Amino acid sequence: MKRLTGLLCLLLIALPALADLPPAVAQALRNAGIPPESVSIFVQQVDRNTPLLAHHADQALNPASTMKLVTTYAGLELLGPAYTWRTDLYAAGDVTGDTLNGDLVLKGYGDPAMTLENFWDLLRGLRQKGLRNIRGDLVLDRGYFEPQPHDPSAFDGEPYRAYNAGPDAMLVNFKATRFSFREDPAGSRVAIDADPALSSLNIVNQITLSKVPCADWKDRLNYKVAREGEHVTVSFSGSYSAACGEKALELSLFDDTVYIFELFKQLWREQGGTFNGKLRAGSTPDNARLLLRATSPPLADVIRLINKYSNNVMARQMLLTIAAEKTGQPGNIANGAEAIRAWLLDKHLEFPELVVDNGAGLSREARISARHMGMLLLNAYVGPMMPELMSSLPIIAVDGTMEQRMKSTSVAGRGHLKTGSLDGTRAMAGYLLDSKNRRWVVVFMVNHPRAAASRPAQEALLEWIYGRN
Repeated sequence: MKRLTGLLCLLLIALPALADLPPAVAQALRNAGIPPESVSIFVQQVDRNTPLLAHHADQALNPASTMKLVTTYAGLELLGPAYTWRTDLYAAGDVTGDTLNGDLVLKGYGDPAMTLENFWDLLRGLRQKGLRNIRGDLVLDRGYFEPQPHDPSAFDGEPYRAYNAGPDAMLVNFKATRFSFREDPAGSRVAIDADPALSSLNIVNQITLSKVPCADWKDRLNYKVAREGEHVTVSFSGSYSAACGEKALELSLFDDTVYIFELFKQLWREQGGTFNGKLRAGSTPDNARLLLRATSPPLADVIRLINKYSNNVMARQMLLTIAAEKTGQPGNIANGAEAIRAWLLDKHLEFPELVVDNGAGLSREARISARHMGMLLLNAYVGPMMPELMSSLPIIAVDGTMEQRMKSTSVAGRGHLKTGSLDGTRAMAGYLLDSKNRRWVVVFMVNHPRAAASRPAQEALLEWIYGRN
């Protein structure tokens, strides 16, 4: 009898936690083995004052990459959608004809979109101005951001994966080398191409070609990295299926300044320039003369890359830029987080549980509640930056991190949702248009060892909202 009474009490305790959930969502969570107390959900129509559903919505959870919504919305309002980053080239010496008799200073202001192509175009612009010979050193001025202590292996033990790259005032190409794998034309082996193919990079190819179906191809590949001075050797082993066609893996292999220096030398010489100097860190001399200035795409375009493809290092650049512009140079994480808190308070949004950390969500410490994430999205919807923020989010079944999800469902193309995933964390947050063309804010967060199994519950929630009468 006591045992039955105890079981009844447990059921009574558990029932309210599930009773407020739509049946399909509750069932999907049961099937996944995820207890309801590990889940936070917030759903509210954008023109209503109270939520339709607020399940454990006030607990502070790790939001994974949905934290980028906080950073990018703050960036839009604090910096403006037309804000651009600049990268400057200075002459620290006299220019005579086509020769710089002194150092070339490369000063960065945290441009998150300085890709390989844009860096090449910057140097091409310098050549078009007639400069050919540099008779000094390359000086990197990275003082716009405070040096950030960064251990790329600290988060998940993968120090060479590009998503673990740290921020930098002079960030180029996300510090990444793109390795492309494909069957060679003869059909006898796997070909590997590197871009950029720096002279200090050596590739050892020990991959075997297989004919198995292309599934989990990255799990079949292994790589080891060895460094000796400025030189890096990466050895690939394992197998690669011909059925995969061409696939790519991005790795961050070089130290920050070495990567820029090696890339600069290669691109400058490819364009006919001469340079035999060294690399030095320093500040821009007062008497240096500006030779060329590159500007990034506007912030409204940059946040599309951040949110649709969940680019971590670009989000970190955004946070540090907010810090530098709003609290004074050099920008640092603490000042960026403080600027965001002050901005929220100005909007009468007080989120005491908020932990911004690095601004990207690639963190075990980041925290926000589902209710406050929902309030942020509701605030954005009635604000002037709504079109820019919403258009930066992945569209269900169309693009970004949502491209392959829910393609044959009723909600395909009807939601703009940022996703987030870490070990033990799954999240989504954004906007959904229902069958009657009513717009809803939707936030779903799971912090649990089985969080990866929560996708059916997330999708059940979206379909339930879509079908509301």
